[in-house]
Amino acid sequence: MPQNPQYQHSSSSLENLRLISYCPLCSTHYNPSEASVLEEKNGAHLIHITCGTCESSIVAVIMTGGIGVSSVGLITDLTGDDVIHFKNASPISSDDVIEAYELIRQRPNLIKLLDS
Repeated sequence: MPQNPQYQHSSSSLENLRLISYCPLCSTHYNPSEASVLEEKNGAHLIHITCGTCESSIVAVIMTGGIGVSSVGLITDLTGDDVIHFKNASPISSDDVIEAYELIRQRPNLIKLLDS
């Protein structure tokens, strides 16, 4: 995945990417330079990387602190731009959930349209 110039990069965040060095689905080793550092804040790095072999993606948070380096990641179909979009979006409210429920209840065929 090409680097997006709007994302910040630092050599330390790419070095920390060694924790996520291979694809969990096909075991292909990632090239750390293909990772996008989406955000850096207080020793934490939000990283997105796409496997060149199976095209799955991982979003991970890598944290550095006094006790060492740790990471949490998940497999996703989101692009780096999608991650930023949802990260910056407003939280879903209970009113949003009720509105969606009412819409689905009023239009039962909506689920069939979404499923296809």
